Amino acid sequence: MSILYINIMPKLKTRKAAAKRFRVTGSGKKIVRRKAFKNHLLNHKSAERKRRRLSNAALVSEQDEPNVRLMLPYA
Repeated sequence: MSILYINIMPKLKTRKAAAKRFRVTGSGKKIVRRKAFKNHLLNHKSAERKRRRLSNAALVSEQDEPNVRLMLPYA
């Protein structure tokens, strides 16, 4: 019996660190990220800043988007 080898493109691996930090919107055109500076050392930051500015999700900038998309090939 001979084994038939077919040239198939290998599967691409997702960068798990990126998968935990970014998600793609429903349309698939935008990538959403969490804002920085809301993990620790929160005592001196005002409640307004934490609630209003840091809580909302932000879009990944146009310059960074191609790199993020490479890390998330199936997103």
